[in-house]
Amino acid sequence: MSSKVFLDNAANIVAQDSFISTFHEVQKVSGLNIVEQLWAAYYLYLNNDIFATGLLFFTLHELMYFGRCLPWYIIDHLSYFNKYKIQAAKVPSDQEQWECLRSVLISHFLVEALPIWFFHPICEKIGISYQVPFPSWTTITLQIILFFFLEDAWHYWFHRALHYGDLYRLIHKQHHRFAAPFGLAAEYAHPIEVMLLGFGTVGIPVIWCYFTRNLHLFTISIWITLRLFQAVDAHSGYEFPVSLHHFLFIWAGADHHDEHHHYFIGNYASSFRIWDFVLDTEAGETARKSRERKAKISGELRAAAKQVN
Repeated sequence: MSSKVFLDNAANIVAQDSFISTFHEVQKVSGLNIVEQLWAAYYLYLNNDIFATGLLFFTLHELMYFGRCLPWYIIDHLSYFNKYKIQAAKVPSDQEQWECLRSVLISHFLVEALPIWFFHPICEKIGISYQVPFPSWTTITLQIILFFFLEDAWHYWFHRALHYGDLYRLIHKQHHRFAAPFGLAAEYAHPIEVMLLGFGTVGIPVIWCYFTRNLHLFTISIWITLRLFQAVDAHSGYEFPVSLHHFLFIWAGADHHDEHHHYFIGNYASSFRIWDFVLDTEAGETARKSRERKAKISGELRAAAKQVN
């Protein structure tokens, strides 16, 4: 399948015998920035859109996930940062990190890799664009913000469901092996959980485009990168004075998700604190005291009502 990433005025550009020479040819097209030029040259040089998209997203996932995990692995081995560790007495051992890494790699290659190679035909079917130029940054930003909120809702309800009965025992319990999470544990999960919660990341943009016919693969690439960073950071186990939730109060962050692993219940949302706050499913000591205070007030009101009657 030949590539179709160019505008009409660049239809005469053909792949050269190397990526560099193909890139130089693409540079002759006016109006494209450097990222758009690299994107177009990549698809044109490989000359097989299914393979190009599959390779792009598999490589992106591996590089972004493990690239974001590596700093946390290093931090776990530096005693200076222990003062920022949420559960300071529970620093993961190298053995735990290795077992987690092995499981995640198996999941990546045996569970997640195969569907990636079917992604491009789906894109073509529902109108996800991969041509250049890219959409405006305003469009990209607004869509990514929307995906964050929609994925958060999806994650909250299905994650909460996984904490009930056999769903927890047979599926979600694996992810809770580590009561003090660390970066690599973000995708340490049962294959069913990987697919179920992963649908919120990949499926929501697909559904969005099915109804709007307005989405670009470049936008999905940025979205997946940010979502991976959020997931890894939420499992990092560290709370810093510059952590994002100090500046964006609805942001969940590591302190929010660490309490979920510590108490094994509550704090089900992924990116934001809204669902847990509104539905009274917050975890941790602060949330416990808040619920006890609410229960005490409710009891006092009932007692007062009985005295009136």
